[in-house]
Amino acid sequence: MSENYTALYEQHKKAGASFTDFGGWQMPLKYESELAEHHAVRNAAGLFDLSHMGEVWVTGPEAAAFLDYALAGKLSAIAVGKAKYSLICNVDGGIIDDLITYRRADDNFLVVPNAGNAKVVAAALAERAAGFDVVVQDASADTSLIAVQGPNAEAILLKLVPGEQHSLVTELKYYAAVEVSINGEDLLLARTGYTGEDGFEIYIPNVDAPGLWEALLEAGEGHGLIPAGLAARDSLRLEAGMPLYGNELSRHVNAYAAGLGPVVSLAKESDFVGKEALAAIKAAGVGTTIGQKLVGLKGTGRRAARAHYSVLKDGSLIGEVTSGQPSPTLGYPVALAYVDVEHSEPGSFVDVDLRGKAEPFEVVPLPFYKRQK
Repeated sequence: MSENYTALYEQHKKAGASFTDFGGWQMPLKYESELAEHHAVRNAAGLFDLSHMGEVWVTGPEAAAFLDYALAGKLSAIAVGKAKYSLICNVDGGIIDDLITYRRADDNFLVVPNAGNAKVVAAALAERAAGFDVVVQDASADTSLIAVQGPNAEAILLKLVPGEQHSLVTELKYYAAVEVSINGEDLLLARTGYTGEDGFEIYIPNVDAPGLWEALLEAGEGHGLIPAGLAARDSLRLEAGMPLYGNELSRHVNAYAAGLGPVVSLAKESDFVGKEALAAIKAAGVGTTIGQKLVGLKGTGRRAARAHYSVLKDGSLIGEVTSGQPSPTLGYPVALAYVDVEHSEPGSFVDVDLRGKAEPFEVVPLPFYKRQK
């Protein structure tokens, strides 16, 4: 059993959560029904504890230049108040983690890595900071993160934010963040999300997290809000075609095979860790003309593909499933898989070995699900 518990562990226990180890944390897998939680997020709202995620502050006069060197994207181009999805890579171009970076001021950035990678990313940033006038501070242990996701998320938040700040919430764009007051505390409110729905994330000191959790549940009464666990989070992100580190992304995968080539800024003038390798990978045509590519698969039957199942073409191995399950929203099985480039065109058909029986799947564009705006 892992030793890490979020500040909301007691709230989850009282709500009857089933727990699972994730990235070294005991996290709620589900409360009563993962299907009900999934549908709540699609149709009303779900409340998630994401406190296992990391929070690393990068501050100082050279913070922007440093992040341009440390990460694959051009972080210096982020406007204050906005956010950017990026990658931190090895020298060989392999992905150490995918992460979101918020620019809070000209010289102040918040980097948010994934749960299991938080310490690794903080250590890599600290190491890469040598020679830059920056301070790298890992605030993960002191920070909780609560997310409200779903079409009713905005209405729920407006019940907690003072009236004079309502426009800060309603006008907040996707991949942006702002400070608002909730329960008398100034908190960082972001609008990014990992479910394919509208939604918000709130960064809050651990000591204040239980009070906020309870306040959100109370505000969500009448709006269909229920707490949701990792099972629903996984099915939601899969429908939205979003990669999960450890499944679709790893140190053995590069951005071009993963379909994340646009995240890499080879054009930025400064050097960055992995630039030379990634330039060579792109020039070789990985993910476009050679190697493998991450694709979406739509099942033609009822049985679902699962991670590590083999993908076949005419009986020959051409790839492997990284994530797969029945789609609660769409009503058919969906999966993500790495397949040989020559079999990656949408409209192509491949087979997945479902425990000894080959079943046909269609290659389809991602995402599987896209919300109506």
